[in-house]
Amino acid sequence: MTPQNLMLLPLSTPKLSIGCPILDHCLGGGIPCNSITELVGESGSGKTQLCLQLTVRAQLPPSHGGLGGSSVYIFTEFSFSFRRLQQLGNLYHASYPNLIRLEPLEDIYVRGVHDAQELIHVLGDIEAFIVIDHTRLPVELIVIDSIAALFRSQYQTTPADLKRRSEMFFNISGTLKGLANKFGLAVVVTNQVVDFIGPHDGVNGVRLGNLESLDTSGRRVSPALGLAWAHCINSRVFLARHEQSIGVNIRNAPSTTICSQTHRTFHLVFAPHLAYASAEFVIRKEGLVGVSG
Repeated sequence: MTPQNLMLLPLSTPKLSIGCPILDHCLGGGIPCNSITELVGESGSGKTQLCLQLTVRAQLPPSHGGLGGSSVYIFTEFSFSFRRLQQLGNLYHASYPNLIRLEPLEDIYVRGVHDAQELIHVLGDIEAFIVIDHTRLPVELIVIDSIAALFRSQYQTTPADLKRRSEMFFNISGTLKGLANKFGLAVVVTNQVVDFIGPHDGVNGVRLGNLESLDTSGRRVSPALGLAWAHCINSRVFLARHEQSIGVNIRNAPSTTICSQTHRTFHLVFAPHLAYASAEFVIRKEGLVGVSG
């Protein structure tokens, strides 16, 4: 078995469809269970939109790209986008009236946390919550939005603090991977970006997955939390956004009006058995929708 042949083998793990064939194709079918998928991008790139979309779609049966389960949504950046989640729930119920219950939000369990230590405790509570089987549908998806917010100011750059931070990374990721493997869950976490200053061949000579650098809004960036955290996840998706100026001709206007539009791109940076892939996408009322591949 050569590495090339290994990449051609389909993964047997169930996957949660994004609901868009173009974006699902980039991921080899969707968000995989039994692993951690990271969505990284600047503010406004669509990370939270996609997470909310996935929590509703998870309720669909596997025959329709879902997991037939409920979701646990852990948010760290207050406040929670309840109105947008309600809008998505209503839209998906209208689209799948016989597959998603009248109140889809009743199968989404939301919890806010303020620091990394609290997250560890909550993850322990989630395992007990799953085992006791309190939910109408089995828990099939855990979302943490965002992981970077928990470490923004809690740790300094001293060697001792960096060591403690790395230990916390491995503690959190180990717990998440344990839950994913034990219960067959899909785990999605969001991460932020920081400005990247350095050579064009990656961070300290290490490539950022399949890309030499990440670009968004005209800036070179890298995922927050560094290489230690990058070793804790299985797959990384980068959501980029760029403002573009376009000329619009308005009837009876003396000249062309210059407007701006947001151009967004979905990049699969790395994932097991998958090569780099990308696609343009837009954010509509029903969620993220790919427009080209």
